Amino acid sequence: MGASPAQISTAIAIMLLGYGVLSIGLSMWLKMPVSIVWSTPGAAFLASSAGLGMSFHAAVGAFIFSSFLVILTGLWPSMGRLVSKIPPQISAAMLAGVIFPFVASTVHAAVDYPVLIMPVVISWLILNRFLPIWASPVAISLGFVLIGLSPEAAGYSPGAFWPEVEVISPVFEIGAIIAIGIPFYLITMASQNLPGLAIMSSLGYQLPAGKVLTVTGLGSVVTAFFGGFGLNLAAITAALNADSHAAKDPNRRYIAASFGGVVYILFAIFTTAFAAFVLAVPRELLLALAGIALINTFANSLKTSVLDDSLRLPAVVTFVIGAAGISVLGIGGAFWALVAGILVWLLGRKNP
Repeated sequence: MGASPAQISTAIAIMLLGYGVLSIGLSMWLKMPVSIVWSTPGAAFLASSAGLGMSFHAAVGAFIFSSFLVILTGLWPSMGRLVSKIPPQISAAMLAGVIFPFVASTVHAAVDYPVLIMPVVISWLILNRFLPIWASPVAISLGFVLIGLSPEAAGYSPGAFWPEVEVISPVFEIGAIIAIGIPFYLITMASQNLPGLAIMSSLGYQLPAGKVLTVTGLGSVVTAFFGGFGLNLAAITAALNADSHAAKDPNRRYIAASFGGVVYILFAIFTTAFAAFVLAVPRELLLALAGIALINTFANSLKTSVLDDSLRLPAVVTFVIGAAGISVLGIGGAFWALVAGILVWLLGRKNP
């Protein structure tokens, strides 16, 4: 989205620090295993918005706006109820449409770089059958190793140990707020925060949603000034830290989430080297790995979107527009997909 290598390194480092600090802080405060992570679907959406031609400063303004919406949701429960009135089928279809190009990129990369991508796909398929929780982490790690050892990474140079921290001056543009801020907020709520709360509830932990959303929203505002795009509740990671595998005593599982926060902080130390690697290798290979990481999210979103016969048409319209990658009036397809889906849904309600 127009960020310089230094800005990218800064954003990743600050976000990792934020994940670590909030995971430790919230877990110790609430004595519950609270895991704070990035939004993978949200990151995919932002990557798909790179072609809109907006400046990174405008994107940062949109991140801040999205973060304030999260804070408002935490402080004003009616805001959360308003978001929940959007049929989950339409929200899921928008998410599936945003993710689809990444999933498709795995197929293209498997044809263009079979030696690098096919082993990753095969390992993912095998692990998904026997150890589904570890399928994506192991497969993606294998992908990074194969790419790192290949000629495609010949231009890689680790660079400085720690990035030169750079504060970004936000620019608040209506176009960026509509195209990025609002859809990103909805994707984060639908794919991370709400599922995270539901998963924790199913495992016996009733998180104070208002407090958690307010804190993560405030944290997101702070990280946004360094290029970070958000701090939110984990879903899959939450299940790992809140399950019996983390500790037999449910009252001790917050320690696992706190330790996870320490790991995030350690990862932040190596941010510059990782960012340099990402910038050095072909974009197609990274998109392919992202597609593998998102395949289950895509499948679940697609299933949710077409499950209800009465909402199938608005969901399909939402998906098609979201997947088309269009831009109208400088506003990306995710927003228009949501608008079109809601309009078709409302028309269907008026004329059953």
